[in-house]
Amino acid sequence: MMPLTPAGEAVWTLFIFLAGLCLGSFLNVCIWRIPREESLVWPGSHCPACRHPIAPWDNIPLLSWLVLAGRCRHCRAPISFRYFVVELLTGALFTGLWLVHGWTIQTPVYCLYTGALLLGTFVDLDHLILPDRVTLGGMAAGLVLSAAFPTLQGQADVLSALRESVLGLVVGYGILWLVAVVGRLVLRRDAMGLGDVKLLGAIGACLGWPAVLFTIFVSSLTGTLLGLGLIAARRKDLQSKIPYGPHLALGATLWMFCGPVCVDWYLSLASAAGRAATLPP
Repeated sequence: MMPLTPAGEAVWTLFIFLAGLCLGSFLNVCIWRIPREESLVWPGSHCPACRHPIAPWDNIPLLSWLVLAGRCRHCRAPISFRYFVVELLTGALFTGLWLVHGWTIQTPVYCLYTGALLLGTFVDLDHLILPDRVTLGGMAAGLVLSAAFPTLQGQADVLSALRESVLGLVVGYGILWLVAVVGRLVLRRDAMGLGDVKLLGAIGACLGWPAVLFTIFVSSLTGTLLGLGLIAARRKDLQSKIPYGPHLALGATLWMFCGPVCVDWYLSLASAAGRAATLPP
């Protein structure tokens, strides 16, 4: 494809941002309805408080929330700021992926992955569960998309891509499953939810085993820092349950943006440090 002009790139960037806002609006529906086992298509969008249908002009991403000042037009019940955040975050992440990856298969596929990770993140924050539609569905999608587009796994043929996808699934699932088993034996309670185990398996199937190791590092770091911060602020104690899915989602999202670059930088830094250590004084 010919390089885009600055005007053409701006148009596509705006289009992808708007597409992200629209998907974010749909994700809000999924975040609310999936944990409650409600249909995603029927009934249509409505106020949870008064059940009044939401008109199309009151369902425009970002704008409607601002115009209505975060309240239902009919009963004036508050509409969570979460709706605005999810829409804006989805649009921003889609735009960022487009700017990083451009006209490659990674852009639409990574946008799909990111939408699923956002869905899992906000459901986990609210209910301390990760939907099977995200975890098991992510495993299946990773295998299918890797076979359809081998370059997602850095491979040139279907069999090699499937091998990498299966390896990522096994490594991701296996590592957290082992943590869950050992934690159960040591702590005499669940140390890791099965949803987290399945989510890391899905991340491995979608992004490969290097992404699993990167995600574990990032999620362990952010999870520890958040936990210590909440304990210091006396918001949680050592026995409190803290959702781990959002940390896994953060690690996987960072991988899609800059993971391989970060790994290469770290390896070059470690190599330089190793050479410096071997030099005679």
